[in-house]
Amino acid sequence: MLATRCTVASRPGSTCVVPRPHLSPRPITSPCSTSGRDELTSWKTNSVTAISLGALALMASPEISHAIQMEPANALSLPTWAIHVSSVVEWVAAMGLFWKYAEVSGNPRWKGLTWGMLPALGSAMSACTWHFFYNSPDLEFLVALQAFLTVVGNCTCALAAFRIWQGAQEEAKA
Repeated sequence: MLATRCTVASRPGSTCVVPRPHLSPRPITSPCSTSGRDELTSWKTNSVTAISLGALALMASPEISHAIQMEPANALSLPTWAIHVSSVVEWVAAMGLFWKYAEVSGNPRWKGLTWGMLPALGSAMSACTWHFFYNSPDLEFLVALQAFLTVVGNCTCALAAFRIWQGAQEEAKA
């Protein structure tokens, strides 16, 4: 049992006793009211119901079901796409954070790291493009482009990291 100070309209400063399991996964946001928790449970239930009904509608429709099955055997699965897309988003976020760090720290060499990361982003985009078109033989040049941009990106990131290290050494001497 957890006793908390609450402010209730009829009883300001009263003490509310809220039962809480010993290993609660998240704190209770409003100890005097469980309406927030009820709304969350209701939202979860409604979401699961809506998703289930949508899945049933997809399975019931022969046109949609047939279209889903028409993807080629080399199509990427949804989890694989999630990894590809999240990796690109992470990379762009890291580039933005390095750029912001350069502005905050006053060290422009960190902006160089952002520029050095750009070829690797191009490599990721060429891989995603090739996969988007089901690894089409007509777009085979994207594989070579990806390999080239990966090598260039690794070199430019290494050069940028060296410049950051070199700048830190110069600052340490001064």
